[in-house]
Amino acid sequence: MKIATWNVNSVKARLENAVAWLSDAKPDVVCLQELKCEDGAFPASAFEELGYTCLVHGQKTYNGVAILSRTRPDDVLRGLPGDENDQQARYIEAVYSHAKGTVRIASIYLPNGNPIGSDKFSYKLSWMDRLIAHARGLLKNEEPLVLAGDYNVIPTPRDAKHPDAWQSDALFQPGPRARFRQLQNLGFVDAIRQCHGETDGLFTFWDYQALAWQRNNGIRIDHLLLSPQAADLLADAQIMRDVRSQERPSDHVPVMITLR
Repeated sequence: MKIATWNVNSVKARLENAVAWLSDAKPDVVCLQELKCEDGAFPASAFEELGYTCLVHGQKTYNGVAILSRTRPDDVLRGLPGDENDQQARYIEAVYSHAKGTVRIASIYLPNGNPIGSDKFSYKLSWMDRLIAHARGLLKNEEPLVLAGDYNVIPTPRDAKHPDAWQSDALFQPGPRARFRQLQNLGFVDAIRQCHGETDGLFTFWDYQALAWQRNNGIRIDHLLLSPQAADLLADAQIMRDVRSQERPSDHVPVMITLR
């Protein structure tokens, strides 16, 4: 079972790119982030023609998450629990059946948090606290669980080409990084690190500015965290970096795992 995550940075602007990649890679489940459209404007038909069912939690102009799958979802949850007043579309979760069992999958678009010291940064921290609380509850199900998405967190200096350049950015602050570790310490495994160890240069995002892609000046902020039951099934994890060389690409690339 192939499960991927990809911040497409506007699904309508990258529709041709997305269709081309899906046609080639053929993942079973795809978590998308930063759709930048409401549910009704999501180009579902283009993905349905490829055999995918679309589960969407959209928002006009900003945010938005989706899960595309070759099987129909069950037990759908739109929105991260813990704050009934939160209107930002950043979380969607569902259960998917496979020939040999089921897996619960969430598509996550964690807040950016910049600038530091602003309400946006406080929102990022509180959102992460809610995610930790929700994940702790999900682990009690003792089932394969994949929390996939754009976490907007650089976990360690190894996850940036030039970590010093990110010292004043919300993505690399002690608070978010500590919460990311707290999430892992619940029992989650970072799929890329599990398969590739402490290898340098494993990036998923390159800014559009200053020739970042050409200079490989990237960061790793797109992650798939696996529960112990999912980690036991992990066969492979890959960053699909070639997608960044497409015309008019997203600044993120897909990350895909294979579960046995």
